[in-house]
Amino acid sequence: MANLILVRHGESLWNAKGVWTGLTDISLSEKGRQEARLAGKSLENIKIDLAFTSVLKRAKETLDEIRKVLNLNTLSSIEDEALNERDYGYLTGKNKWEIQKEVGKSEFQKIRRGWNMPIKNGESLKDVYNRVVPYYQNKILPKLKAGKNVLVVAHGNSLRALVKYLENISDKDVEKLEIATGEIYIYEIDATGEIVSKKTLKTSLGRI
Repeated sequence: MANLILVRHGESLWNAKGVWTGLTDISLSEKGRQEARLAGKSLENIKIDLAFTSVLKRAKETLDEIRKVLNLNTLSSIEDEALNERDYGYLTGKNKWEIQKEVGKSEFQKIRRGWNMPIKNGESLKDVYNRVVPYYQNKILPKLKAGKNVLVVAHGNSLRALVKYLENISDKDVEKLEIATGEIYIYEIDATGEIVSKKTLKTSLGRI
């Protein structure tokens, strides 16, 4: 058996402002660093053999805080843009709640959480899925099948895409899937790559 540990990065400076961040390389807020440390503390009893992150600072800084808490300074990590956040295109840098006022709650929910909602110059969740899932299958799953415990520190949408695949969530139901900053999903994976069990640890300090 192996553990697949998914952690959404802690709150970023733009998360705190309610701004769509996407591929903009924004650091963690102090609250986000605290969430990352809490995530690390929640993982004290789990051996971690290898870590994967996106190439964005907020994911890498979260991993750094987890490493410090767990005294895992020599933990090997692999960065790849396949795990990056969704590209929000023209919405990048705009305030989410102002957009919600402009387009209404229903349209806003489709933009924010829908499966195949196109965004000008950006990605849908389906687009993110189409880069995250092959990366998981080719790079992460072989480690799990070999019995390695793998930590993946990534983003709200790259992790939603992966969880959709892992749990076979429908295109409709994925709209309801929320992963908070600092939240942890732990899957127990058998030697064939199948999920045996799952648990969720809430370490967020209150913002999605």
